[in-house]
Amino acid sequence: MKTSKTASKAQRKTKPHQRWLRALAVFVLLLATAVLMEPLLQRLPADHVAQGWLDPLRDIATALASLAGAHLVYTLLEIRFLRRRKGKRPVPKVLLDLLRVLLFVVATLIGLSLLFRQDMSGILTGSGLVLAMLGFAIRNVVADTLSGIALGIEAPFRMGDWVRIETLAEGRVQEIGWRTTRLITRDSTYVILPNSQISRQRITNFSAPNKDYRDSIQLTLPVDLPAAQAKKMIEQAVVGAESIVEARKPEVQLVQYGLHGITYRVKYWVPQHNREPECRNELFSLVDAALREQGVNLTSQGVPFCAAQTMESDTVT
Repeated sequence: MKTSKTASKAQRKTKPHQRWLRALAVFVLLLATAVLMEPLLQRLPADHVAQGWLDPLRDIATALASLAGAHLVYTLLEIRFLRRRKGKRPVPKVLLDLLRVLLFVVATLIGLSLLFRQDMSGILTGSGLVLAMLGFAIRNVVADTLSGIALGIEAPFRMGDWVRIETLAEGRVQEIGWRTTRLITRDSTYVILPNSQISRQRITNFSAPNKDYRDSIQLTLPVDLPAAQAKKMIEQAVVGAESIVEARKPEVQLVQYGLHGITYRVKYWVPQHNREPECRNELFSLVDAALREQGVNLTSQGVPFCAAQTMESDTVT
């Protein structure tokens, strides 16, 4: 069993090298065919039927060699970009797809110019008219595609990041495609969003530049409880929280003082965004237990403890 697993891992490691070697072999074969075809056919008699096929066959071989060359270049770049490095984020799939399209478009134009004996300007003019007609017919698809390219280049988020797209959705990025971006919410709901809508909204990335970020909860306590005593009690209660980042201690701040109570804000560090509800629940539970243990009247001055609000998280760069 262990031998088969080791063999499969070794096979996965050598697979990229097999891919570019195979692409290189095809490119060299087609290029050699295009170059050596004329010398080989010259050895035949001048009136041989194969002499008339010299130019078409050479052009076809050259066109196929250009396509094979584009495939070879893309394979090498794909292996280079997808190689995982420590501390580096993977290249978005949409950029690799865009690179592939550009390489094959150039190779196709070269092949067409050879087959039809026309310069590149004539081919580009004809293809431009066709693209203009198609673009008008599918302008919504084009808008989503261009937005997807912009998202891939600017990279406001990557696959695996936890993001909030204002007014649209919040979740973990599963896939960034040409037209749509797919998220998985905390409730395991699959959300598919058009890229053109995402590009018009404010994006909050909870996973960049680091997975951990600072969040806060806010609660109001009675005015008859001294602020110094309240802050010390809250600090002692939340310092033992297990769900937050251990290396960074929580901070307790007094943010508002009034006749109906004193408002405190507890700032803490969340390990990653999907654990935010767990952290908030534990901190509120610890503070509640500490207050009840000290005999603090939670409904004094008509301000119930359940009225405490959670402040919007602020990502620390």
